[in-house]
Amino acid sequence: MTGPVFSDYARYYDLLYRDKDYMAEADFVHGLLVQHGVPTGTLLELGCGTGGHAVPFARQGYSVAGYDLSSEMVTEARARAPEELEARLEYHVGDVRTLDAGRQFDAIVSLFHVASYQTGDNSIADMFATAARHLHPGGTFLFDFWYGPAVLSQRPSVRIKRLQAEDIEVLRIAEPVEHPNENCVDVNYTVFVTDRVTGAIRVLEEIHRMRYFFLPELRLLLSMAGFSVSQQVEWLSGSDPSEQTWSVTIVAAKAT
Repeated sequence: MTGPVFSDYARYYDLLYRDKDYMAEADFVHGLLVQHGVPTGTLLELGCGTGGHAVPFARQGYSVAGYDLSSEMVTEARARAPEELEARLEYHVGDVRTLDAGRQFDAIVSLFHVASYQTGDNSIADMFATAARHLHPGGTFLFDFWYGPAVLSQRPSVRIKRLQAEDIEVLRIAEPVEHPNENCVDVNYTVFVTDRVTGAIRVLEEIHRMRYFFLPELRLLLSMAGFSVSQQVEWLSGSDPSEQTWSVTIVAAKAT
């Protein structure tokens, strides 16, 4: 992930998403990369979080450089990196809009709606420029995002998640506020963390503003950055996007 969020929240990120099947998601991405001619090679991950996708990518044979704006996330990613994969994994703090890795890659991926955290036109354009700058000619750029037709059809709703670990219990409430004139939704997170030994409760509050996109605007923005869209599919299923598809994946090719 990236953006001006995930400070205290980063401490509980892995617990909140422990039911996320990172291996299945990495397999889905790998399948798309194979289809588009990148079965292995160098891979840049924009918004790597705690390394949940980077590790399976390394196991699939990619050499992965992960960047995230959250230093807490990067610290956790480095700590969890398997020793046998150290030669294929590296993590750095960096902003997807401005980073300069000093080299180019065979493919770039950006997952878990990092693109939707780029809520301004300049921000998403800068992210695409970063991808173009770091790809070999003909390289592949793959990212997912909140799909506008589904957001408008289904509407954001209040969501509650309860989890517990050995020492804490976590209750997260997500309350959305829509900004239709900006194609954005503020997700207001309130997280209650209860110490299971002392009963002490800590309350965290963060606002994550998310932008939903439509395919024509993304095609235009990608074209302006030197990309052509090769494929757009529903996340994980590979089906055509629909009003039931909250998350869509785009595969784009950099001009040769």
